[in-house]
Amino acid sequence: MNKLTLEIVLIFTLLTSPNILFAQSNVSVDGELKKWHPVTVTFEGPEASETDEYNPFSGYRLNVTFRHESGRIALLVPGYFAADGNAAETSATSGNKWRVHFTPPTTGQWTYTASFRMGENIAVNTSSSAGEPLSFNGASGTFTIADTDKSGPDHRAKGMLRYVGEHYLRFDNGDWFMKGGADAPETLLGYADFDGTYTHSGLTKDYGDNLIWGSTQHKDGRGATPLKKYEAHIQDWKKGDPTWKDNKGKGLIGALNYLHSKGMNALSFLTLSAGGDGKNIWPWISHTEVDRYDVSKLAQWEMVFTHGDHLGMFLHFKTHENENDQLLNGGKLGPERKLYYRELIARFAHHHALNWNLGEEHDLWEELNDPDQLNAKSDAGYIHSLDPYDHPVVSHTFPGQYQQAYTPLLGFEYFEGPSIQTNSMRPWHNFDVISYWVNASRRAGRRWNVSMDEAGTGGLGVTTDDYDDNYNQDEARATYWATIAAGGDGVEWYFGYSEEQNDLNMEDWRSRDALWDYTRHAMNFYKDNNIPFWEMENANNLTRSEKDFVFTQNGELYVIYLPAGGGSALNLQGNSGTYTVDWFNPRTGGNLQKGKEMIIEETYSREPASVLSALPNIKKPRIQGGNVTEVTGPGWVNLGIPPEDVKEDWVILVRKK
Repeated sequence: MNKLTLEIVLIFTLLTSPNILFAQSNVSVDGELKKWHPVTVTFEGPEASETDEYNPFSGYRLNVTFRHESGRIALLVPGYFAADGNAAETSATSGNKWRVHFTPPTTGQWTYTASFRMGENIAVNTSSSAGEPLSFNGASGTFTIADTDKSGPDHRAKGMLRYVGEHYLRFDNGDWFMKGGADAPETLLGYADFDGTYTHSGLTKDYGDNLIWGSTQHKDGRGATPLKKYEAHIQDWKKGDPTWKDNKGKGLIGALNYLHSKGMNALSFLTLSAGGDGKNIWPWISHTEVDRYDVSKLAQWEMVFTHGDHLGMFLHFKTHENENDQLLNGGKLGPERKLYYRELIARFAHHHALNWNLGEEHDLWEELNDPDQLNAKSDAGYIHSLDPYDHPVVSHTFPGQYQQAYTPLLGFEYFEGPSIQTNSMRPWHNFDVISYWVNASRRAGRRWNVSMDEAGTGGLGVTTDDYDDNYNQDEARATYWATIAAGGDGVEWYFGYSEEQNDLNMEDWRSRDALWDYTRHAMNFYKDNNIPFWEMENANNLTRSEKDFVFTQNGELYVIYLPAGGGSALNLQGNSGTYTVDWFNPRTGGNLQKGKEMIIEETYSREPASVLSALPNIKKPRIQGGNVTEVTGPGWVNLGIPPEDVKEDWVILVRKK
């Protein structure tokens, strides 16, 4: 990796009341100076420590404005205290380095100007004139950004993943995003190789939702979770991959490599499990000191997230969970909660593909008697006000509470969609949930990005490959296709707590090796066949079977998923012309295949006369060598039957020539 470091000595005049102070500051600009490559600007400022009586996290505020030479782009980016500037390696808790990360959206010359001020709780004060300026306030400099030289899944080849008012997210380079990856373990960051990471023995909720200290047990009886080592994935670490502090990190870095090798592009994690299920993740120096941040631990998180960027991984930040959602300011947007969001944004918002989830099983609307979701709206608005890249804000809730949690947020300008949990692996049930919120958001005038982020029962989720009955994974495979057909953007897979490798203690993603294959086959089907899923909508009524899932693009293209196999007939309605017919095996992936002829008369020969008389006039397809190759509209057409394994699930691709 090329690295350019510019040591800039700046002489500037700083006006303070009542004197004029002349100061000198060293500034370094690090990183590959290319479009969509994060640039790190580090300033030398006042010496501080994580544990100083004067809190360096709340008592100082670094904001840096980056302006493009065109004058059309100016981004205000929050910064943070970085101790000695190398804390991931040194575990430093003190130093004089203050840092900001910036991901330039375009080439050309950029100018940065620092605002550095101090004052009580100034970090969460949005007034530009709050507090007093000091040290390197006003420091500025320039750098020039060249075009990106990356390719493939690396996010530095694509730019930021953005909400653009549609049901799917889009990268700056124009690529649309379909998601597939891991929702489990939620305790991904409860990793033994991170500094300051341990399992605590306090803070949980009793049955009255009161926060109490001193218990190691979750209210449903589950205990705290041991730290992870990911030893099964050390073999997946590669030479040249990042490590820290004498080869730490190989297990987790290797785990990301494994997911990437299986074609996955998403992973989910809590950034706060203090008082929650796992009790081993928080960004602070301890699980109780909620305004003192652990600089070295967060720098090590940053190394993992950066590796994820290079692999093309979407980062799903779950900022709270049900058990600790009142830990900061009682669940309201007070100074502790604001500082928490600010630190996450300052340290990690420069990553390309991510969302901010307000909470896993989020139900503050009920706990705080807030039926209009005013607290969620406040949090979402605050996050958007700080995040220079406007990453999506989402929320997760319990099955059965969708209406209370999501209906008040329909049409709200700072909320981009629901993170769905269903407690079922039945594909039709999961389809109905996704479809409801896709359509409800469309009617409300602000289309949501709707994700299936926790399918399956709490006990099972998706079972391991060696589970006694793999029917669960068959339903999971069908759930992925059903989610896409409903207009959802994909699935993050949850692993139930009754499994040995579960949502809390999973350390080996190979336990669901077949699941990743099924997910990859579906994602590759859309990618390899250039199917514009972002322009498509559901139309299940266009086939005669109530079991089919139909996804269509304005009469030009149809994707039909048959969860039970068999033959199919399609209503092309008034669309004339010739269409090719191809079949795809979702169990094995691979190339498109040709199906076989289906004899309509034989198919319906056992139907009573009243049913037969109501059957539509179904046109026969074009047959070559016994295979169905084409059909001609308008009206109903016979698509044939699968090439083999007629009773297994199949996908039909019907495309206008």
